[in-house]
Amino acid sequence: MSLNEADTCRTYVTPKLREVGWESSPHSPTEQHTFTDGRVITLGGTPHRGERKRADYLPRYRCDLMIAVVAAKPEAEPAAKGLQQAKDYSEIPGLKFAYATNGHEIIEFDYTTGTEKTIPVFPSPSELWARLAAAENITKHVEDKLLTPFNTQESHLPRLSTAPTFVAEGARVRGVYG
Repeated sequence: MSLNEADTCRTYVTPKLREVGWESSPHSPTEQHTFTDGRVITLGGTPHRGERKRADYLPRYRCDLMIAVVAAKPEAEPAAKGLQQAKDYSEIPGLKFAYATNGHEIIEFDYTTGTEKTIPVFPSPSELWARLAAAENITKHVEDKLLTPFNTQESHLPRLSTAPTFVAEGARVRGVYG
């Protein structure tokens, strides 16, 4: 019997991300992250929320710097079935790498080159950062800005004590390297 999506993530995807360093500080693979409240739909004059968008994994180069999106599918489904979802989710904040997997096959879409390919393992955090920095011509000055952590220290103003939202984090990245 093949595994459902949640079991595929636990059994295959998380260990594969861990093997290449995505759980070694300061890198992390944020799991099951809901990043929209859902589209507002008005029916009969009453607003309702549509379906929320949730990324299976958001690999982060630092705790406040997303670098990719990973969409996982059940073991029995082709990995390619999740690629469009990964691409759609990566485009919202302007991320340059999208991945889809069923636990056995990994498909990468690289927006910096416009290429799609099957890869044997996920890239490591340093490999992905090096590719991004080279493709976007990230200078040392810009790298310092991107890798300066967002202020997540407790503040006397509660709204300033949380990390940036998914879209705000993407805007920060786009604002620095275009």
